[in-house]
Formats: sequence, structure tokens, C-alpha cells
Amino acid sequence: MLRIVPPARPRLAARPWLAARPSVTARLCASSWRLRISAWLLLPVFAAATVGITASAAAAAAAGITASAAQGADEPASCRTVRFSDVGWTDITATTALTSRMLQALGYRTITQILSIPVTYASIKNRQIDVYLGDWQPSMEEDRKPFLADGSVQVVRANLKGAKYTLAVPSYVAAAGVKSFADLHAYADKFHHRIIGIEPGNNGNRMIGSIIGQNRFGLGDWTLVESSEQGMLSEVDRAIRKGDWIVFLGWSPHPMNLKYHIDYLSGGDDTFGAAYGGATIYTDVRTGYLAECPNVGTLLENLEFTPDIESRMMALILDEHLDGSEAAGRFLAAHPAFLDGWLKGVTTVDGRPGAEAVRRTLLTSGLHRFADRLDAANDWVIGHKIPLGMWLNNLVEYSMHHAQRFFDAVSDALGTVITALTTLLMRVPALLLIVGLTAGAFFLHRSPALTVFILGSLLLIDNLGYWDATIQTFSLVLFSTLVCVLLGVPIGIAAAHRPWIYKLLHPVLDLMQTIPTFVYLIPTLVLFGLGVVPGLISTVIFAIPAPIRLTHLGISSVPKHLLDVGEAFGATRRQLLFKVELPHALPTIMAGVTQCIMLSLSMVVIAALVGADGLGKPVVRALNSVNIAMGFEAGLAIVILAIILDRVFKRTRGNP
Repeated sequence: MLRIVPPARPRLAARPWLAARPSVTARLCASSWRLRISAWLLLPVFAAATVGITASAAAAAAAGITASAAQGADEPASCRTVRFSDVGWTDITATTALTSRMLQALGYRTITQILSIPVTYASIKNRQIDVYLGDWQPSMEEDRKPFLADGSVQVVRANLKGAKYTLAVPSYVAAAGVKSFADLHAYADKFHHRIIGIEPGNNGNRMIGSIIGQNRFGLGDWTLVESSEQGMLSEVDRAIRKGDWIVFLGWSPHPMNLKYHIDYLSGGDDTFGAAYGGATIYTDVRTGYLAECPNVGTLLENLEFTPDIESRMMALILDEHLDGSEAAGRFLAAHPAFLDGWLKGVTTVDGRPGAEAVRRTLLTSGLHRFADRLDAANDWVIGHKIPLGMWLNNLVEYSMHHAQRFFDAVSDALGTVITALTTLLMRVPALLLIVGLTAGAFFLHRSPALTVFILGSLLLIDNLGYWDATIQTFSLVLFSTLVCVLLGVPIGIAAAHRPWIYKLLHPVLDLMQTIPTFVYLIPTLVLFGLGVVPGLISTVIFAIPAPIRLTHLGISSVPKHLLDVGEAFGATRRQLLFKVELPHALPTIMAGVTQCIMLSLSMVVIAALVGADGLGKPVVRALNSVNIAMGFEAGLAIVILAIILDRVFKRTRGNP
């Protein structure tokens, strides 16, 4: 080891030129120090040169990785949020959830909007939606065509091939001779002249409607029952369990093809396309999105699914009742090999390899921070939840399998009554019924202003072409109000006479009025099937608290001295009720009736989702097809009907 000794200071004479010269050792030591200082000064230069040579040598090999990293890191901030559209079909929900799950692991934020097909394309044009993974072709050709023509929508690629989309029947129906569209007419009575579709405004429903409207295959007198995907599946399940005949709009991939034995009908090539409605599903984006967000664009260009992938994802959603994100996480954890193809050339937002980042999020526990530990603890609580929903589901399934005859009898009875009432009203000529209703309103209120308003309003509804739908809605509201009054008023009277009954009813009534109305449709749809009956029962459940509460209020508010006077004159309890309490409480009870009517009308649109006819159906159809004119006209008819019923049934001292 070299030991460096600093040079000794020379001793100077009185005169500088006589100073002693440094020794040899001193001169060597000084040179050594100068060399070391020079080396340290030149070290950054050598290092920079070495890095430059190394970078030059590796540039060619790392070009692809560097470009890919820059692609994710250099995207504008607007690309960090990716907005998807989901039209509510389970297959599109599945693919959208898979793509969103991968993007979230890459560091992106995703937003999924539930929109109809026309609204989806209008939103893409308005730059409010970035990506749509459910472009079924050729069935959506008419929906997509104008947006391709004006250049607002760009097709990325086909993400699924080999799909089907046409009418289907159970296999036992096909074995009995129904194998094509042309065979349906001969068995019309067994099918009850019905075709079960999905949500109003859907392109498949429009194609079925065109077949019926043009009387093709002799189906001109058939009816299209519109509801939703889940409503259609519920009706198919009911029919297959009972061995009934049913024809419905089916497609593949979908778990229905694994759960049920079904056959697709031939002969619909002109409407649904060749090869049993053979379809290819494309990925669409707003024009310019791929260039603006190249990293996300690379993922979308790589995305390609198979019927097996989508069927497995949909089974997780439909059979195991997982939400889309949880189903996607479970699927990717079980099939990580798909990530290599889907994420080829894709990076995280900070430039790291995408496939590795997604795998890491699927495998790591993420307990590095205190907040992560809290999240894990919350996940444990959620993982051990009380299975209230499962208990209710088991109860509904038990009732469905052991009391189906009872529910079918109730459904048939209520359906027959409502259908008879609707048919009776529709048999009366529109103008004659308008005159009769106007005369009845004048007889009740003796108000010329109200009479003129009712006459003009009903003529306007007839002029707009919504008379039949208005009669159907009026029948549903009238019948549901009648049921609510027949049940609600006696219950309210009993609750007013026995306070303990009202104490028991109070939380139940709160629950009935606060639970979202869509929740009522789920069990009623399963138990009573598609049509007006589940809509009626859901309406009664939602509206009956009003007459119960206001009847209880009216009876409880009867002054004590009136009751004392009645008892002093020897009135029985029945006489007190009919001669004292009910007359005094009548204004309050009538207020409950009018509230019941308004609540029933508020269920009109919701009831349309389970196949109930009326003004709700054109509203839903207009919403799904972005038809402003239809939506405004149908909504106006609902408002007019609500005002008329409110004014007619409202009890006032002066003119309305």
C-alpha cells in the first residue's frame, strides 16, 4: 500500500534566491498529488464517454422498449381518464370490465356509463365517451352508419368473431317442428302470439318490430314484449321450467347457451344476417383518440376475445353474482397468460412494462402502507358479510319452485282483469270516451274551466297518437289505486284504533317508501313473469303507504268531543265509524287517494321495463333511441293524465 507523505516546507534564507531546493522525495510526492487531482477532474469526462458508448451500443436493442415507455409516460393528462360506454348487455359489461381492470392496473382512471346504443354513438361524437367495445355488426349498421359518414367515430378492430344474434327457441320446441321463422305462424297459439325481446329501443327489437309491422312470415298479429336482458332471461327460465313454448331474442356468446338447451331459428338472413345472425363485434373510439392516447390505443388494437373468454366472464357475473370489476380480477388472476398478448407494447402511465405491472397488482397483497392495511381489514369485513341477499334469493327460488302454481294463478287472474278493463275502454271510440269522461268531470265538480281543460287535454293526447297507450296507463293506475284503497283504508282505520298496530307498521311503511322502486321489480318479475302484473304489484307496494298513513292521520284527528257526543246518543262503534269518523276524515283520506294516484303514475316508466304497456314504453324507447320528439310527446301525455286525475279526485270547496 502506497503511503503518501506530504512534502516538507523548505527553510528559506533571508534572500529568496538563496532558498534550499526541494528534495527528490518532495518532488515525487508533489507529482503524485497532481496526478490524483487530475484523475478526479477527468473522471466525469470518462464516465460520460463510457455512458455514451454504452448507450450507442444498446440503442438499437432498446429502441422498442424506449419508445413504448415514452408512449405511456408522454401521453397528455386527458388520456389518464378513459371513458367507456356499456349498453347493459352482459357480454359488453364483461369485456368493458376486463379492459377497465387492466387500465386501472396501468395507472389509468376508468369511467363506465350505462347508455343505449344511439346515445352511445351520440356521446362519442360529442367527445363525452372514448371507447365502445360492443359494436355488433351487421345488426348495428344503421346505428353506426351516420357517425362513420361524418367522421366522428373510428373503428379500431374486430374484438370478437363468430357471434350470433337472432330469434331462438328451446330445443324441445325445435324438436316439435319449429326450426325457422316461417314455422312460427303455424304454432302461433302455443307461443301466445308473443316474441320476447329486450330493452325498448334496442336494434334487435327494431328488427323484430319491422318483421311484425310488414307482416313477414305471417307474424303481423304477433306482439313484441319489450323489457330487458334480465327480464327476457327470467321469462325464458320460467317457460323452460314449465315446458311452455317461447320464442325470444337470443345471442352468443352468452351463458344462456350453456344453461339452457336452445336452438337458433333459420330464415332470418334478410333481417339479422346470414349464418343465424352471424355477427362480428368491433371496438369503436372517437376519431383521433388513437393518435392522442397511443398507449391506450395500443391496448385497444391488441384486444381480441373469444366466445369462451366472454362466456366465462359472463358466468362469473350472472351465475356467481360478481360485479364486473371483481369478475375481471378473478378471471385475470386465473388466466394471466392472456396479458402477454393484450399488453404487448403497452406500458404503465410512468413507462414501466404493462404486463408485469398488471400481474403485480393481481398477486401482491399491497400491505405496504397503513391505509392499505385498513383496506385489507375492510376487505375481510366485506368477505364475511351477512348473506341477506342470498337468503332472500333462496326464499324467492324456493317460492318459485314450490309455489309456482299459486303465483301463476295470481298472475293469470290479475292479468285477465286488467286486460279486460283495458280492452273494454279501448273498444269505446276515442271521441265518445272523451265526451263521457268530460261529462263525468263536470258532473262531479260543476266547473266549466276544468271541463274545458279536460276536453282539450284529452283531444290533444288523441291527436298526438298516444290514446291507446294512455288508456293502458289509465287502466294500470285505476286498478292499482283501487287495490291500494281497498287494502290501505281498512289498514289505516285499524292502525288508528289500535296504536300498537301502527307502531308495527311504521318501520314497514318507511321501508316500502324508501327502497328504490327497481328493487320491487326483481322478485315480482321472477315470480309473476313479464307483463303488466309485476308492474301492478310493484306499483301497489310502492303506493299503498300513502292511503294507510293519511287514513290513520284522518281517523286519529277526529276531535274527542265528537266521539263523546256520538257515544252519548248511543251510537255503536260501527255507527261512530261511518257516521262520525269517516265523514270527518274524508278530506284527508281523499288526499291519500290523490297521492296514491301520483305515486302510481310515477311507476309507469319503471313498469315498462318489465313488459307493462302504456305511456312508459314510448318514454323508455325514446330514451334509448335519443328520440326527442317521442320522449316529449309521451312525457306530456303522462303529465296531462296526472293533472286530470289529480283535479278530478281532489276534494275542494271552490272550483279547482
